[in-house]
Amino acid sequence: MTKKPARTAKKAGTEADKPVDVLVAGAGYVGLAIAAAVAEAAPHLSIRVVDPAPEGVWKNDARASAIAAAACRMLEKLGCWDAVAPDAEPIREMIVTDSRTGDPVRPVFLTFDGDVGDGEPFAHMMPNATLNGALREKCAAIGVTVSQGAGVANFTRTDGGGFVDATMSDGTNIRTRLLIAADGARSALRTVAGIKTVHWDYGQSGIVATIAHERPHNGRAEEHFLPSGPFAILPLKGNRSSIVWSENRQRAEQLLAGDDFTFDIELEKRFGLRLGEFRIEGQKRAYPLGLTLARDFVRPRFALAGDAAHGIHPIAGQGLNLGFKDAAAIAETIVEADRLGQDIGALDVLQRYERWRRFDTLQMGITCDVLNRTFSNDFTPLRAARDIGLGMVDRMPGLKNFFISQAAGLTGPAPRLLRGEAI
Repeated sequence: MTKKPARTAKKAGTEADKPVDVLVAGAGYVGLAIAAAVAEAAPHLSIRVVDPAPEGVWKNDARASAIAAAACRMLEKLGCWDAVAPDAEPIREMIVTDSRTGDPVRPVFLTFDGDVGDGEPFAHMMPNATLNGALREKCAAIGVTVSQGAGVANFTRTDGGGFVDATMSDGTNIRTRLLIAADGARSALRTVAGIKTVHWDYGQSGIVATIAHERPHNGRAEEHFLPSGPFAILPLKGNRSSIVWSENRQRAEQLLAGDDFTFDIELEKRFGLRLGEFRIEGQKRAYPLGLTLARDFVRPRFALAGDAAHGIHPIAGQGLNLGFKDAAAIAETIVEADRLGQDIGALDVLQRYERWRRFDTLQMGITCDVLNRTFSNDFTPLRAARDIGLGMVDRMPGLKNFFISQAAGLTGPAPRLLRGEAI
């Protein structure tokens, strides 16, 4: 029986030749959440997180994300909530409109209260850097090693099949019982593992920016369906909001490459002046939008999580929350297998995680795809039909509550951490 290495917090260079139980490739919120969840529930397992980005680069991420209620419960159970709460803005209300960009009035077809019961908001908006920093602090506090500057470039299974030998981009090697790839939508490790994907390119880009404005938003989120794609306004702390602007890719590139005056005029057409005068804080960036679903989530001693397993349209704001579901599910799978004396990297163990997450991921991906295709056009008969549909949903409280619970991550067989329970 292989003796498990002791949990230490030594520098990466001194540990390169020591096997670990779990090696996580990618130090984004998914990779860090997996490491923190496993280490919290099974402190005898050695966990290491590696990332190719230089130290401190994560602090430069100016984006913000919607964290669903279930994910907030997970953060609280992991002991991270107190660290992120000062920067977390609850979404207290959400409205949905459907109009053309030049329309003087945008009729509201659908409204949602932001409460899922007992005053708990269905989601909070949170800066990505705050979330990443809190998870890093948690990992450091419980002895998880997080290494920056070198990622996993390749891996092979050992002759006996009991380990994976991961070759790092700096030439060092790490032996592990289980390699988890949380290395993003363009996962290089997914390719190394020979896992194929289904991919559709929407020909759209998502322009992301932070807007400072005169008047308070009062916690209201807005989703405006426009012919070029959805335009979301999401509340941040103070008189600030985050926008996610879906636009034709060529047009998005022109807007970002052009002068600020032209960009601000186009932004005002979509953002409006309900919140008074506004200005852009920091940089504005664009990201290509598409649907990517991995055909398989696992191989022997290898698993995909987060965007490496699935990339969806941001129309429902569920990308990050799908990643947190992955993190909670694979952590629970690993910990329970370990408690039963099973091999945490065995294919039959990892397939439990795949079965748990595959349908939910497929369902959310298809839902976002259908919504984007249905609303990102100006076809008059379809516009009339979808507006009637939105109006009917607005008059059905039971159906609205179901949609809110779905967005909050509170439906279906959720992992324990997402229910606010320890693994």
